[in-house]
Amino acid sequence: MQDHKKQNLLITTLTLVAMVALIASYFSPIWWVSLTAPNYPKDAFPDGIRIHFHFDGVYNGCRAAGTGTRMSGEILQKDLDHTVERYNPVLDAQKNVNKDAEGLDCVHEMNTINHYVGMFPISTGAPVEKPLAKFFFGFFVVMLLGFIAPEGRKRLMVLAAGFAAVAVWMVVHQFVLGHMETHIAAYVSEAGTFFKEPDKIKVWGDNVRTITTGVIVGLIVAMAIVVAGVAKFRGFSLLLALVPALMPVFFVIEYAGWLWFFGHNMHPWGAFTVKPFMPTVFGEGKVAQFSTYSYPYWGYALLLVAFGCLMMALLLRRRQMRNS
Repeated sequence: MQDHKKQNLLITTLTLVAMVALIASYFSPIWWVSLTAPNYPKDAFPDGIRIHFHFDGVYNGCRAAGTGTRMSGEILQKDLDHTVERYNPVLDAQKNVNKDAEGLDCVHEMNTINHYVGMFPISTGAPVEKPLAKFFFGFFVVMLLGFIAPEGRKRLMVLAAGFAAVAVWMVVHQFVLGHMETHIAAYVSEAGTFFKEPDKIKVWGDNVRTITTGVIVGLIVAMAIVVAGVAKFRGFSLLLALVPALMPVFFVIEYAGWLWFFGHNMHPWGAFTVKPFMPTVFGEGKVAQFSTYSYPYWGYALLLVAFGCLMMALLLRRRQMRNS
């Protein structure tokens, strides 16, 4: 009995650590991609044209030129607008004119580079997955809470209550508050940034609406299946930890799939015609004068922490079930 309690405590601890790592990963950069070329000198672009992939979108990964570099001493890095006065080499010599300067918006820069070969903006990728990612994470968190809950009625109550909360949150957020329509409008606008085909892009927006609705319904059905499966089959409860543990695999499959899509669905209006290709998923690649670097970032390490903890917890629970 004492050994059983110790195992339960260890399983709970491992699962909670995994849950924290999983939640933290949602707010973290999971993967980074960088382009370098002679026309982007390292002094001005320390990391090349770099972007960070998160579960909910793609973000800028560029920094301002480092202090002490040649570029930082020769150029004004701060964005200039009508409020910025002309630089005076005498009066401003001792001023930190680059205070609060930010790096180049490298998402926009990479979109500009890519559109020359007919690629659509990066943010048009995963138009269903990105806005629904937080609800999938909510789904996984409820599964993990159910995994550490005692067997029987208490576990079913945790799952039912948690899934109901996520389902209500999802429906209200997407339909009642209109966030799905807002997202579709932004998607249609972004898709037409470089290639103006409103009729074609409108169909894409309609497809996003249909698929998003289908995924929401499918996720609610999946919730019901999980509750029914746990109620009917004892071993089904192991899936409560196994499915969230596989997030590192899910991300790489999703990431690679969308890279393939972008490389094989280029618009014919691009300034340069290139054959369909598979962009670099992991490692280094070369396209024309550009070198491409694609590697996991620290958010992916959080996913691996969650994977390791959940697999250990799952094996302990499986041994418990066999012994009992």
